[in-house]
Amino acid sequence: MDLNNKKIVITGAASGIGKALLEQLMSLPGTQIVASDLNEFDHPERDGLYIHRGDISHQEGVDDLFDFAIEQLGGIDLFVANAGFAYYEKPDQANWQHISRIYQCNTFSPIYSAQKMATLNQGQEYGVLITASFMGLYSLAGYSLYSSTKAALLSWAKAYKIEKNDLGHVMMLCPVATKTAFFNTKAPVPWPTQTAEQVAHYALKGVAKNRHRIYPSKLSVLTLLLNWVCPLVMPIYQRIEAFKFRRWLTSQQADPSLTQSSMPTK
Repeated sequence: MDLNNKKIVITGAASGIGKALLEQLMSLPGTQIVASDLNEFDHPERDGLYIHRGDISHQEGVDDLFDFAIEQLGGIDLFVANAGFAYYEKPDQANWQHISRIYQCNTFSPIYSAQKMATLNQGQEYGVLITASFMGLYSLAGYSLYSSTKAALLSWAKAYKIEKNDLGHVMMLCPVATKTAFFNTKAPVPWPTQTAEQVAHYALKGVAKNRHRIYPSKLSVLTLLLNWVCPLVMPIYQRIEAFKFRRWLTSQQADPSLTQSSMPTK
């Protein structure tokens, strides 16, 4: 879809991929943007840029964001569901609230937002860009909950594309580890990495071509091909990351409070 002169909403816009997307979208002619985040954040002064502060991890927060965007923009052509977070942990106890919190933000909110976009844009073209993760395809030790939230999104999108009968494009962004505050914790960063600006650049190229899945890292595409040829590639990589996870756990034994790292919105 052509991104010029579009009305756009971005969640998790305060930092990382969301901030990079905001900056690049603002450079396009005629874009009107609602940038949303849970926290206050610095943003440039620009005509057509509206700042929304709210929590999109529950229905009321998403509804409020849509109401605000429609009031300011008159409609929404592209919704970027980017907000999310991760735990790097060894789950030792059953904790329903802990599981529910990450699923509400990472999985429920993007799906609900996509459905609201379909209702809002009946009979006309629209786009939904959802930040998933390469970990949704290949989960890593320490990221079991996070990986599962992204795998659920990818599975949902694959079937939803077939189910829906409209002019919408639901596009799944699958970056590898990105050099942002999202991984700015004491947990080891998975290899390979890329910058938020690189992710945003390839994300917008993918949106322009209505790609169902967008892989910003060429290495991740090569990995998929190599693993198809030799199915041992990813299991070996997962074992390497599992070793890093066990080493991290050992290093934290002196301080049990550090056996979990929570990572902020993207």
